[in-house]
Amino acid sequence: MSADEKLVRFGVSLPARLNNEFDELIRRKHYPNRSEAIRDLIRKTLIEEEIDENHIVIGVLHLLYDHHKRELSDRLGQIQHDYYQLVISTTHVHLDHDNCLEVILLKGKAKTIRDLSDKMIVIKGVKHGQLYLTSHGEKIT
Repeated sequence: MSADEKLVRFGVSLPARLNNEFDELIRRKHYPNRSEAIRDLIRKTLIEEEIDENHIVIGVLHLLYDHHKRELSDRLGQIQHDYYQLVISTTHVHLDHDNCLEVILLKGKAKTIRDLSDKMIVIKGVKHGQLYLTSHGEKIT
């Protein structure tokens, strides 16, 4: 927030149970107060709303997979080569004897990044995958 930006106060009415759960979330997430937690939720929602198919975004795709699955690593690598212009970097971690975690940083149009992620997540042998998108937050202060 810039020094010349004015703070606005507003009241929120919540059922007691929801308020208690929110306070517990604030404690777990180590927010200093309710205001900062609410600001964070608003920013998150505004960024999600800002992203359309053609919006340039940053993506983080994680994939948990069975490294014994035949040709899976080759297939994942081939897809990344097919979309090389989107891939900023890839980190591969051996979690244990059977499982690997791959974290792929991506930048490009939201639709293309979603398409790439969907292709990788559905490959047989991928146990879990999740894509997280964010924008540069041009409208967020």
